[in-house]
Amino acid sequence: MGVNVADAPSAEQKIQLTRRGFLQGVALGGAGLALYSGEVARHEIDVVSQEIAVRNLPDAFQSYRIAQISDIHFDEYTEPWFVRRVVDQVNLLAPDLVVLTGDYISVGPMGHDFAYRAIFRCAEALRELACPLRYAVMGNHDSILGAPNIREALATAAIPLLVNEHVPIERGSERLWLAGVADPYSNLPNLNRAVPVNPDGPVLLLCHTPDYADAVLAHPRGPLVDLMLSGHTHGGQVRLPLLGALSLPPMGRKYVEGHFRLGPMQLYVNRGLGTVGLPFRLNCPPEITLLTLRKSV
Repeated sequence: MGVNVADAPSAEQKIQLTRRGFLQGVALGGAGLALYSGEVARHEIDVVSQEIAVRNLPDAFQSYRIAQISDIHFDEYTEPWFVRRVVDQVNLLAPDLVVLTGDYISVGPMGHDFAYRAIFRCAEALRELACPLRYAVMGNHDSILGAPNIREALATAAIPLLVNEHVPIERGSERLWLAGVADPYSNLPNLNRAVPVNPDGPVLLLCHTPDYADAVLAHPRGPLVDLMLSGHTHGGQVRLPLLGALSLPPMGRKYVEGHFRLGPMQLYVNRGLGTVGLPFRLNCPPEITLLTLRKSV
């Protein structure tokens, strides 16, 4: 049977069909990627173990284990069940100390009242942390409620909030010092108040924004700080091959994720648990950090 020339697609029609198929494939691929980054990658918890060699670490704190969680952003996007899953995972690690480095809620379109309810619901989930020693600092999103409200909510979970202050962590007659500053992005950190004058042990500083590390190094009390723990960046949240992080927040663009040695001080930046802007993570899973202190040799 002969081919009807009128039924055969012209070269122009072939180009249109090819273009249409390509665009449909891109749309389907984009939808699949959005589904993966929003429902799968956003909930894939990565437990990162990191050894930290600390100068003059007391013998009692050799192999001391610290769990760090950050940037929960409850619960515009971060679901209650996911926070409970994180708490369960931290409990399985059985750390000696749990630190939380800010942004328990989000500054977003839901507003102040939503955030106020969210911080108490977040604290309710954090109450199930089994470790009796847990401390927190403020993040920039938490400023929508202010330190008094955040302190009140976390107190219901027995989590003290450190705002330009320090506490000793003691084992027998030996100690290390845990310090916390107000969030540098939205408040006034005060290292003179946060860092003890003559610490008789290593100093660990909790500070939400990692790029504040440069200010710590330049401060007269900076040489007393052995380790700074931060969050804020989400590790970039969405990281593309070759391009890296699509977006990074102010005061989180120099030290993005992981472990840094900055002269006498070390810095660790946790990728956080939640998301902001859009509920997507890609090549940047939520992180629980387990830090193990070792005596430097």
